[in-house]
Amino acid sequence: MTHTTRTTHHWLLAAPLAAAALALLGACASTPPPTAELAVGRASVERASGPAAAEAPVELAAARDKITRANAAFAKEDYDLARRLAVEADADATLAEAQSRSVRSDRALAEVREGIRMLRVEMAPR
Repeated sequence: MTHTTRTTHHWLLAAPLAAAALALLGACASTPPPTAELAVGRASVERASGPAAAEAPVELAAARDKITRANAAFAKEDYDLARRLAVEADADATLAEAQSRSVRSDRALAEVREGIRMLRVEMAPR
């Protein structure tokens, strides 16, 4: 075997080993923990728990369920699932807050309309 043949032979053996090593390193570089997403999700659920509890209970319950499941997935190091559930919990909590504001706005509008109606009755000629 000549020097060139030996070098080529070594390269043919080294290339697949290098590729396998890179693949293993890539597998080890897993998804980073979704700590920021969990913090945002928890804060959103906590913020929505006050006013939205009575006016948007279904959406708030969904947000609470998802953040609980996100925490469990995080504990099991299933970071992809934890991230997805935390983002969904944030969205559900935001929806609950928006629906709560809508319900309160509708109530305030109804009160204003009733006040206007009463003023018109009082101002009407007798």
